[in-house]
Amino acid sequence: MNHFLGIEDGEFIRGKAPMTKKEIRILTLAGAKIGKADIVCDIGAGTGSLSVEAALLAKEGHVYAVERKEEAAALIRQNAAKFGVENLTVIESEAPAGMEQLPARLDTAIVGGTGSRLEEILDALDARLKPGGSIVINCITVQTLAAALAYMRKKSGYLYDTVQVQVNRLKKVGPYDMAEAINPVYIISCHKANV
Repeated sequence: MNHFLGIEDGEFIRGKAPMTKKEIRILTLAGAKIGKADIVCDIGAGTGSLSVEAALLAKEGHVYAVERKEEAAALIRQNAAKFGVENLTVIESEAPAGMEQLPARLDTAIVGGTGSRLEEILDALDARLKPGGSIVINCITVQTLAAALAYMRKKSGYLYDTVQVQVNRLKKVGPYDMAEAINPVYIISCHKANV
């Protein structure tokens, strides 16, 4: 079965764990440029919506979802099973701890939740990311955005671009359609030089 980006949010098994919404997922995965045999990691994977879609894209590769919360890690496993994803491994740990379980060479990394340890996480990813690889960082706070941009500015060998995305969905309110905002997200797509 071919996979097209953008599984509907309601298709995922949800709990109290945060979930990257469909529109943000599509843009994140487009920035990640995941190939069918890529090795990918998703840091702070939440419900696993990005991990599952990444695994469907990298059907001959493998995805590692790093998640510190037990409930969220269980949701990732449930969502992987629901979508028939077998090339996804959950590492139940708070990054950067647990990242030593990642393969020595990664093609792509997606960074969501960082628990205020962004620089350490990016250092660990940089050490594993192959030349020509990508890191996509989703930031919901201005502080995380500033820290990520400062890191990439001082890191030689990376090109990056940033977009701020604000999505509004229309919902029915009686006879009217009203915009309902989804929290804005900054998406930083970073590409390591192919040296």
